[in-house]
Amino acid sequence: MRRITAVVLVAIAAGATARAQNNWLQAGQDPGATKYSTLDQINTGNVDQLQRAWTFNTGDKSGFFESTPLVVDGVMYLSAQNGVFALDPLTGAQQWKFETSGATRRGLAYWRGDAKTAGRILVSSDTKLLALDTKTGKLTQEFGPGGFVDMGVTMASPPSVHKDVLITPGGTPVIRAWNARTGAPLWTFNLIAQPGDPNNKTWEHDSWKTIGGTNTWGYLSIDEERGIVYIPVSIAGGDYVGVERPGDNLYGTSLVAVDIATGKRRWHQQLVHHDIWDFDLGAAPTLFDAVKDGKRIPAVAQITKMGMLFMFDRVTGAPLFGIEERSVPPSTVPGEKTSPTQPFTIKPPPLARISLKKSELPTTISPEHTAYCAALWDKYKLQDSVPYTPWQLNQDIVMFPGAIGGGNWNGVSYNKKLGLIITNVMNAGQWGHLEEVKPGEGRGGRGGRAGGPGGDDADSPRSPYRKVTPEGGRFWEPNRRYPCNEPPWGELIAVSTNTGDIAWRVPLGEFEELEKKGIKTGTASLGGGITTAGDLVFIAATIDGYFRAFDARNGKELWKTKLDVPAHAIPATFMGRDGKQYVVITAGGGGFLRSPTSDAVVAFRLP
Repeated sequence: MRRITAVVLVAIAAGATARAQNNWLQAGQDPGATKYSTLDQINTGNVDQLQRAWTFNTGDKSGFFESTPLVVDGVMYLSAQNGVFALDPLTGAQQWKFETSGATRRGLAYWRGDAKTAGRILVSSDTKLLALDTKTGKLTQEFGPGGFVDMGVTMASPPSVHKDVLITPGGTPVIRAWNARTGAPLWTFNLIAQPGDPNNKTWEHDSWKTIGGTNTWGYLSIDEERGIVYIPVSIAGGDYVGVERPGDNLYGTSLVAVDIATGKRRWHQQLVHHDIWDFDLGAAPTLFDAVKDGKRIPAVAQITKMGMLFMFDRVTGAPLFGIEERSVPPSTVPGEKTSPTQPFTIKPPPLARISLKKSELPTTISPEHTAYCAALWDKYKLQDSVPYTPWQLNQDIVMFPGAIGGGNWNGVSYNKKLGLIITNVMNAGQWGHLEEVKPGEGRGGRGGRAGGPGGDDADSPRSPYRKVTPEGGRFWEPNRRYPCNEPPWGELIAVSTNTGDIAWRVPLGEFEELEKKGIKTGTASLGGGITTAGDLVFIAATIDGYFRAFDARNGKELWKTKLDVPAHAIPATFMGRDGKQYVVITAGGGGFLRSPTSDAVVAFRLP
């Protein structure tokens, strides 16, 4: 009888764990993008035993496979550039595929439905928002004119879902809400402050009428209790030139909170005034709770390309640990009107490098690397860099962080159990100069700006200038991607949600040839991590192609395994119907770090 009772208790405990979180319902796990799992079957004591369970190949190797798989009631869903897939999450066997091109790059969304309406998978294909039946993969005819609505714009990240409302980001300066059942439009919020909005005055000379940008290519997040959507907004106009848009350009490079019921702005915080550094926001704002002076405060965290972690009261928009406006150098480019100050976080301090002196050029990697960086500096007459160094006309500068961060679209995770915000950053710069665009010359345009960080010529067609980097692309040795600054070049960092202090920081990623010499550097990374009740952080993202697990309490690396290619994506974890916890990652490579490409979806479990 005691043996039977024990078996029953074990079964009950397993069921409770499964109920805690069977599924991974959104790219960020929950509407607040915490990327936190309550599962703890895989933990610090056994994670070193993880084994590859299965691999699935989508057949598409376009190099922008950044999709986070969703797991809903025993089925895995994911999007690639060649379609939408439903898989058995225990084996990787394909159950159905919806053939389409140009599907949402960073994943899809799930709407549970209700008593009258079955659940749906929401994904875009070019400018169309599709609603797919979860069981068959076919278009749901009740949505729109035949299973889709035409948004008139492409979408790089999936919609966010609140009750029966879908909220879509996109490549034009508006956020739209739709009825999840019918596809009927509900409201539109304009990300360029219009006449009647007091912030319209931040667009001088009526530049709001003609400028582009201020769109949203990253993830949106939702406070379900309060019915608020948090929007990370992109840069206004050209990436590196703003002469055609004088003023602070609200709501460019801002975090904006909008009431979901009405489509009206609740509050905003601009994180870069008159952005000319391609510091647009792409990361999902992450919701968390902080305790200050014995009071619990609902809060939201926003990691930025500037390498700063901004934290606000998510109801009022008030900074949690202080922000101050600091003087920054003015631009000398004819017609450019930069802001005299920029906002800096007081706590935590910037998480990534934000300046560089010639005396800080690297000397510890190799004589060849030392010589390369010194020669680059001297050849182009570079000068010491400070935060928000403005671009100059026909004179090269170096800027930290570069256009890919700092932080990026992958965002942070929030370990509720430990009270920690955990994020990866990279310490890599960019460099170059502005030059005049002669009449008749081609020049880059922002276009829809749906894909995220742009190239050197991603400037407005109306701009008289464009940014040029004479060689190498980024401020590193291009053939080996060793940055021209002392390591660490990539880090994993934890910040206390209650104090704003850095709890720990460790290098993230490795160059194997340097590791053999005992040099720990970290590497560039794109993609993010998740954290679990098992006191773990799972993250791939790095250009070395490893998938790693860290102890969330102290940052100690506990496990790593080589993937097919680097996984510039966010993983997911779920409880399988076999009672085992799985961790899954898409390894597509490619992207702005130009990694080798693949089409692999890889799942892991304990033996």
